[in-house]
Amino acid sequence: MRRHFSHQPNVPGRGIIAGYRPRFWALVALIGVAAGVGAAVLTLLLNAVQYAAWNYRSGSYLHAVMSATAARHLVVLLAAGVIAGVGGLLIGRVRGSGAGEISEALWLGGGRLSFWRSQARGALSIVIVAMGASLGREGAPQLTGAAVATVLSEWAKLPTWQRRLLVACGAGAGMAAVYNVPLGGALFAVEVLLGTLSLPIVLPAVAMSAIATVVAWVVVPDRPTYVVPVFELKASLVVWALIIGPLAGLVAVGWVRAIAVVNTLKPRQRGRVLAPIIIFTALGAVSIAYPQLLGNGKDTVAQAITNQLAFGLVAVLLVLKPLATAGCLGSGAPGGLFTPTLTLGVLFGDLLGHGWAAIWPGPALGSYAIIGGAAVLAASMQGPLSAVVLMLELTHTADALIVPILLAVAEATIVARVLGAPSIYSARLNDDASEAAVALGPLEPEAPLGSQEQPA
Repeated sequence: MRRHFSHQPNVPGRGIIAGYRPRFWALVALIGVAAGVGAAVLTLLLNAVQYAAWNYRSGSYLHAVMSATAARHLVVLLAAGVIAGVGGLLIGRVRGSGAGEISEALWLGGGRLSFWRSQARGALSIVIVAMGASLGREGAPQLTGAAVATVLSEWAKLPTWQRRLLVACGAGAGMAAVYNVPLGGALFAVEVLLGTLSLPIVLPAVAMSAIATVVAWVVVPDRPTYVVPVFELKASLVVWALIIGPLAGLVAVGWVRAIAVVNTLKPRQRGRVLAPIIIFTALGAVSIAYPQLLGNGKDTVAQAITNQLAFGLVAVLLVLKPLATAGCLGSGAPGGLFTPTLTLGVLFGDLLGHGWAAIWPGPALGSYAIIGGAAVLAASMQGPLSAVVLMLELTHTADALIVPILLAVAEATIVARVLGAPSIYSARLNDDASEAAVALGPLEPEAPLGSQEQPA
């Protein structure tokens, strides 16, 4: 059959629409709706468990935790450990074909994710994060979007590369919906999960994330996650970004390697129940003095950006928060790493920003936190563009800082690449699986996207 070519390099064939059949775009819309509904339901579940566990109905999660008694800290985290341990053991017995993690499914399993196991892991993740586990809440909606994409793409008998594409887009759509970051979620799917930014791959991701975000508005507020002041660009910020970039890269490398280490220490057999109970209870005891350690770190990020954290507290949290997250992950508990990684970067930027302000005062301290957060996040995910866009969408007011953000992000990512650090997502695979994922490489279509011979 005759093929059509374009002189424009980023538009193969007769254009992007010719690359996929209507059935493919119908699946994009269906998965987007499902991801949005899933994010809305999981958000309601998160709120319900938070309110029940910490006995509050309004205000911030951190304020409720700070107001709780010491006994409540211990009891709630002990219960979370029991739920994580027993729940993880039961989920392991759920039948079903396909991988249990999105990264494993995409890079090793041909885009096949176990549907019911994914839903169970997502619900378990949301419950324990609401109770105080130091993990991200985005893992649950990502699993929902990706698992639905697996089911629908197999039903439609799509080729493997299109199934992988839809699974990654489904994960990005879930993230977009729960955080109200449509473009950031789309870029996360293609840049971080698929390792490519070609137009035929980006367009389905953008469409699906937009649909999921709109659907989730029935529950998720249509406003930025972090309400922060408008920051002004100062010369000192540009200089500071040039200095902080390589240091942020080193922090990210250390963080990723720590994730890889604790992943190898996950308990087996009886330890799968006992380890979460011990670690979560210890976290509850420490959280009596440092309640900021509980949850994914959203409120801590908000406080750092608005300069509500004392210098000494920032220094302590910079050490304890990553340890808490690594401990929860190492116990075998399911959960995301996006917000905990952002929290690490924000605390790092805030701490060094205090020192720089004493040398060259002027910029608001929150601006240092934002730059540091974007840099560590980019290097940890190996996704500079998605990290920048996510930071802009999460705040809606950081665009004035775009130049120092880009400088710090570029330097941090280069340092991480030079030192050979993987992303936090491939670090969660075992060594053999990580090598296989590297060998697999980015998404490669089996036929030119502009060809009329394209399936689906």
